[in-house]
Amino acid sequence: MPRHNQTLLLDADDTLWENNVYFERAIAAFISFLNHQQYTPAEVRDILNQVERANVLQHGYGTQSFAHSLVATFEQLSAEPLTPALHETIHGFAHQIAEHPVEIIAGVPETLAYLAPRHRLVLVTKGNAAEQAGKVERSGLKPYFSAIEIVREKNVAVYRDLAARHNFHHQSTWMIGNSPKSDVNPALAAGLNAVFVPHADTWMLEHEEVGIPAPSGTLLKVESFAELQRHF
Repeated sequence: MPRHNQTLLLDADDTLWENNVYFERAIAAFISFLNHQQYTPAEVRDILNQVERANVLQHGYGTQSFAHSLVATFEQLSAEPLTPALHETIHGFAHQIAEHPVEIIAGVPETLAYLAPRHRLVLVTKGNAAEQAGKVERSGLKPYFSAIEIVREKNVAVYRDLAARHNFHHQSTWMIGNSPKSDVNPALAAGLNAVFVPHADTWMLEHEEVGIPAPSGTLLKVESFAELQRHF
């Protein structure tokens, strides 16, 4: 594979910096707070997952959508009425995530410093625009990228639109990320190449079997972000 003059589209959450681990901690705190007497923690989590699947269609991604999901789950499962005090407490689980410093994943700054002079780097992240833009700024990684794209969803149509607007050449463009559902599979379906960088705490709603590239495409799997230096 050519080592130079590629376009690398890079996911942000759980690829460049930690993200879902903070949601997992907030979920654990919420389930403990709920302390349901009939449902096990695993059953409460399953119900929350169902609520989140529906909620992201209406509210998108991010901490505000997550807060809506926690409140809706509480209302569905609790015999206790949702008072203003309880509402504030539940929202607090989500707000703690928003206030957490950006924690860069090991090897990311050095790898971006290696890649940036050799390739065109574009950050492609989904979620609440203001929230994601804030994380980009606080991360200190923005100077490595020639463009920042914050999209509401990552699907085949979005990747095709990005390719058209930025004049990406499909055979030399790679989407790099931890999510099979949002990063790898729709990029492959759009005719791009992809690199799967697994993360132990990938959000379960992003889990999916990794797809097969088109005949002209390539799929790579690396064990760490730093390993990209061996391929690009």
